[in-house]
Amino acid sequence: MNRISDTVKHLIIINVIVFIGTMVVGGGTLFYDWFALHFPKNEAFQPWQIFTHMFMHGGASLNMEHFSIMHILFNMLALWMFGTPVEQQFGSRKFLFFYLSSGLGAALLMLGYYYFQFYSGMNTLADAGFDTTETLETLKSGYAMYDTRWEKVLSGDALSKFISVFNGTMVGASGAIMGVLVAFGMLYPDSKLMLIFLPIPIKAKYFIPGIITLDLISAITGQSFFSPSNTAYVAHIGGALTGFLIMWYWRKTQFNKNRWD
Repeated sequence: MNRISDTVKHLIIINVIVFIGTMVVGGGTLFYDWFALHFPKNEAFQPWQIFTHMFMHGGASLNMEHFSIMHILFNMLALWMFGTPVEQQFGSRKFLFFYLSSGLGAALLMLGYYYFQFYSGMNTLADAGFDTTETLETLKSGYAMYDTRWEKVLSGDALSKFISVFNGTMVGASGAIMGVLVAFGMLYPDSKLMLIFLPIPIKAKYFIPGIITLDLISAITGQSFFSPSNTAYVAHIGGALTGFLIMWYWRKTQFNKNRWD
């Protein structure tokens, strides 16, 4: 059951190639400029990034190489462990569709969350008398550049989030893998799983909802339980939700003309 399946193998190979390219080409930043998902209001945004970001991992700097390796290592390990049995149930084409759809769902929900944060800041500044066009141009001038008068309107945390949303990037296969994790839980609900630091076997039907709940709490409170503080928890929820909706629809229509053959 754990012998790696073809689509999972190819996805891992692609992720590793892109990771190596990110580290060795263009000083560690070129691939990020091209393929990481930028906020759509940022001039660095390109439509293809909604797709390509899910094959990127780690930091855009070689100084973050250690974290980068851990990022891709855990994601690819999870893809192998959970993706292989799911692909064996789905078949290659159906699995690839499911995987990519979960990744896209993760990106769209994350972008929606970013838009909410960004326009909350923009509206607060506009209400305080700042010109919207000038605010946007100031943001475009660079990550470290902002009007110091904003500090009188936005709290330190709110100002930091406002600027980082505009200038930040989103990378990683985590959203797509969360969808696969949901599929695994629905296909194999009684399989027993364990956390590395909590070696107690827990059935997938309890374990996976628990992980998603922790992601939800992290997204709401900003409290990181197991991951770095800059983890895109909302994207995890988006991938899990997309995976669940696809699984629900397929199960509902498995005996009619809309089923996936």
